[in-house]
Amino acid sequence: MSTEPRLAEVTGPEPAQEAPRGADQAVKETLEDYTLRFAPRSYRRWTPMVVATTALGGIAYMADFSIGAGIGLAHGTGNALLAIAVAAVVIFVTGFPLAYYGARYNIDLDLITRGSGFGYFGSVITSVIFASFTFIFFALEGSIMAQGLKLGLGLPLWLGYLVSTLMVIPLVIYGMSALSKLQVWTTPVWLLLMVGPLVYLVATDPGTVDRFLAYAGTDGDGGVNTASVLLGAGVCLSLIAQIGEQIDYLRFMPPKTEANKRSWWTAVVMAGPGWVVLGALKQAIGVFLAVYIIAEVGASAAPEPIQQFKHAFDAMMPSWIVLPLAVALVVISQIKINVTNAYSGSLAWTNSFTRVTKRYPGRMVFVLVNLGFALALMEADMFSFLNSILGFYSNCAIAWVVTVATDIGINKYVLKLSPHAPEFRRGMLYAVNPVGVVSFVAASGLSIAMYFHALGDTLQPYSPVAAAVIAFVLTPLMAVVTKGRYYLRRTDDGIADPLLDEDGNPSSVAYTCHVCRQQFERPDVAACRTHDAVVCSLCLSTDKVGDHVLPAAV
Repeated sequence: MSTEPRLAEVTGPEPAQEAPRGADQAVKETLEDYTLRFAPRSYRRWTPMVVATTALGGIAYMADFSIGAGIGLAHGTGNALLAIAVAAVVIFVTGFPLAYYGARYNIDLDLITRGSGFGYFGSVITSVIFASFTFIFFALEGSIMAQGLKLGLGLPLWLGYLVSTLMVIPLVIYGMSALSKLQVWTTPVWLLLMVGPLVYLVATDPGTVDRFLAYAGTDGDGGVNTASVLLGAGVCLSLIAQIGEQIDYLRFMPPKTEANKRSWWTAVVMAGPGWVVLGALKQAIGVFLAVYIIAEVGASAAPEPIQQFKHAFDAMMPSWIVLPLAVALVVISQIKINVTNAYSGSLAWTNSFTRVTKRYPGRMVFVLVNLGFALALMEADMFSFLNSILGFYSNCAIAWVVTVATDIGINKYVLKLSPHAPEFRRGMLYAVNPVGVVSFVAASGLSIAMYFHALGDTLQPYSPVAAAVIAFVLTPLMAVVTKGRYYLRRTDDGIADPLLDEDGNPSSVAYTCHVCRQQFERPDVAACRTHDAVVCSLCLSTDKVGDHVLPAAV
């Protein structure tokens, strides 16, 4: 029998069929937000601004205040502000192409990574790195909330950790539908509680600004030096993987058309790379509040956001309302970000597990796995060695994000060696693409060695720079060396209808998967190797024997 698919001449959709009993994996995907696949147009019913507001709601985390405070206390205000600015520029520039691809083609960062230099199995390693990002920051936010519950309600920290973990589960179950409502309604309250104290302190006591600008830090003399700036930037750059969580929302953007292109672009820039503007502002506020607390009560409590806002509220309000407001701010912030951390982490773990085992257990299993890892970190008191964890992690995150961003920006648009439209389906991609994998491994490996002083103390602060530069240089170099041959295993998916419509958006033509008998839109299906029919991407992922997977092109 011929190994080529017999659907090469199919030009239209098949009629819908009723799904057999037990074939409910694809049905569950609606509840679970299309975990492993393209987000269909029929599900993307939100406006660009609702998607953007939902995505930016996840930026409510309090970790920025701790990160900024930690950098400021160690290196002084001048070095801290420069470090924050350097990191913000890098995050914005690298985040823009990723956000555009996620919104334009309605796929998450793992699916983008597959077709941008890593291959079908090669991106498993970056999925695990992203999942690690989500539970590290879940643990950080949970720790901050536990500090607030201890101060406000007297709960012991271990119980606060447990409460902060369990309370997000009901909100995460229903994915985008519930998260959009939560983020839209809580954002105004959060903004008021965060900005109000800062405005009051600056307006009523201008001396706080002078003390803030003059603060020299514990490790410096008040001057600006390159090593301190880069050490601080390395900690801030651990947040570079946040773009993955932004894309988990941006993939639900409506199609870009002439009618909505202005609001579409505004939403993509604002909620994509633009998240770092608010993030950098919060880090700077963290430095300001830490310096304010040092002048008021000493340095011991300065890195804790609950203490920062307690003392800020204390300056402007009656004492009886200070603690309730500070605790409310911390709790609202923790819920807003940790539902995102739990949600995005579950997507990343599910992607990795399904590709490796060819079994789809459902996203909720990995919600619990992610929460378990986060709870273990909290109980291990990760907050006390926060900057060390983030400084190490940033090397891996930078290498990954810069590699993918460079593949999109250089290999796709300049060298034209990487396919312009992203591909993520099994059978269409090689298992491993050396372009991304080699670049990532080399960049992260060398930068981690530098971070742990393997190349000397002088070079240690430059590890994040090394991660970015090596990834940026090696990615196009590897594409040239390999001549782009390892991006696509085949260029024809056996279906005549085009992937994109006349506006360049993913086509909404519906097909019925002959395995699960559910309807899926054109970008999410491919021809079956052994049947005159189509197969959806999830059924391809879970095909243990490869019966439906298209052969490599001759």
